[in-house]
Amino acid sequence: MPDANKVQFNLKNVHYALVINKDGAVSWGTPVHVPGAVTLTLEPQGNTEPFHADGITYYQSIANNGYSGDLEMARFPDKMLEDIWGFKMDETDKVLTEDANTEPRSFALLYQIDGDKNEDNYCLYNCSGTRPGIGGTTNTESKTPQTKSSTISAIPMANGKIMSRTTSDTPKAVKDNWYKNVYEKTINGEADNGTNDSSE
Repeated sequence: MPDANKVQFNLKNVHYALVINKDGAVSWGTPVHVPGAVTLTLEPQGNTEPFHADGITYYQSIANNGYSGDLEMARFPDKMLEDIWGFKMDETDKVLTEDANTEPRSFALLYQIDGDKNEDNYCLYNCSGTRPGIGGTTNTESKTPQTKSSTISAIPMANGKIMSRTTSDTPKAVKDNWYKNVYEKTINGEADNGTNDSSE
């Protein structure tokens, strides 16, 4: 049994895979690498509802609504702007234009966080993201790159699944193929077949 990680560091290997919803069946496109990962900070979403009886908190329910937070990259590539946010590339002039009439696409977000013993590979299955902002800063004594961010929301699929992560015991073959296809097995070994998103 391999040693488990005690600490983690170093975000890398960010990929996205478009959600494909066809005839009620859900699948994902081929993961696309997004170079230049800087930070990913996702906080759990969900309310805590206490029920009071006998003068005490008799029962407490906690809703799991997924995660929300920011993905910071050196730059979001043109292909990602086209695939997810519907930017249009002119075939002749090669000019990229944003189109407010295009609905953003849902996607799986895959990434790696290293540890002191092993890397951990993650997959968030049903994500949406805000458009990256526009900005720039003049050069001074040093030339410091300016990053861009998107606020990511990862919500549960219809079958309840939100995220999968490799462990120290995950077979090498599974880790080696993590970024080739979206990992689709559920906890009982069956494939996913539903999501809350209806985009194609």
